[in-house]
Amino acid sequence: MYKIAVMGAYDSIYGFAALGLDIFSVSDVREGERLLRRLAEGGYAVIYITEALASGLTQALSRYRGQAFPAIIQIPGISGNTGAGIAGVKKAVRQAVGSDILFEERG
Repeated sequence: MYKIAVMGAYDSIYGFAALGLDIFSVSDVREGERLLRRLAEGGYAVIYITEALASGLTQALSRYRGQAFPAIIQIPGISGNTGAGIAGVKKAVRQAVGSDILFEERG
């Protein structure tokens, strides 16, 4: 069975434990790189990562971009939404289906 992890600052992720997800508090980028590798190699199919942490892990995240597993999804942290998470999802959808499914109406 695949597992789901959430990684980022503790204040941003602790609520996910109530949903039964494995949470991993990360305090710096170096620790985040090691943890991401460990989770990716440890049977986690989905890894949610706060946008703030992901901004410091761009090179590490690029390693997994073309792979089916793990799916790495950015989520807003306690400090708010930067828009990076939705931009990443939109880009993945655009690549998969060939068009942007989240378009704005003009008129």
